[in-house]
Amino acid sequence: MNKFLLLFAVFATISAGSVLASPNICTNCPVLNKVKDITNYAPGTYYANSQAAYGGDLVTFRKAIISDISKGQKQLSYGEVWTALTHTDEDPQNPDNVILLYKGNSIPKNHNGSGAASANQDYWNREHTWPKSHGFPKKSQQGYTDIHHLRPADISMNSARGNKDFHNGGTPVAEDNRNLSTKYTWEPRDEVKGDIARMMFYMDVRYDKNTGINMPNLILVDAINTNPTSGKNLPKLGKLCTLIEWHFQDPVNDFERARNNAIYEYQGNRNPFIDNPEWVDTIYEGRCSKSKVPDQT
Repeated sequence: MNKFLLLFAVFATISAGSVLASPNICTNCPVLNKVKDITNYAPGTYYANSQAAYGGDLVTFRKAIISDISKGQKQLSYGEVWTALTHTDEDPQNPDNVILLYKGNSIPKNHNGSGAASANQDYWNREHTWPKSHGFPKKSQQGYTDIHHLRPADISMNSARGNKDFHNGGTPVAEDNRNLSTKYTWEPRDEVKGDIARMMFYMDVRYDKNTGINMPNLILVDAINTNPTSGKNLPKLGKLCTLIEWHFQDPVNDFERARNNAIYEYQGNRNPFIDNPEWVDTIYEGRCSKSKVPDQT
């Protein structure tokens, strides 16, 4: 009888573990297994098509990038995003915490705003840096749960940003005055401007037309107020030339590289503009005047 109870307890523990991760990680966070091993990552192999097409015509190069970064990509559930972000945005100085995007502070992973905890404005939730109302309002759409553009953010700061376009200027946000806001735009703190720009470039390229998935063609445009009509879910976001400017002002850093590696392990694909920041010039060449984008020569 005792052996039976022991076996039952072990089975119950294993079964429970297969449904939810440890509550010390975060609330309502399912177990998420790795799909790739970063030690096996070889840039020349992963970007073989892109490197072969580099220097040729832009359409072919863009298609080659899409081919490389879509291969092996796992579509996560929205619940799995909670768990994924505890790995991708882990505080390198404290493995029990995550770093929040707009405030830059470190808070416990298990202070996630799931369920009743969503009422706590100082907890973190899942910020769609490319707002889901700009093209993919359904959880079944791949972009909705693509963690390349999802980041932990303070709940109240996430609400303050809303679905605004990215651009310079505005009134300092009361909760963190390093972020600025207007009716239509949001300027994040300087330390993450490049990070955000490269996430937007990824989304613009990854979810191009004719990709054969349940996503529209996402387009970065050099404009603001890109989704003026509620419910239209127009697949546009701005402001392109500002994002290119931010890309050069805030180069790729170690946190971004580590995050890209973690996403590769849990989602199976990479952001090419973190691995190859010079490709921004190639993909968006001629889209902005020299007066808008700093000369890098």
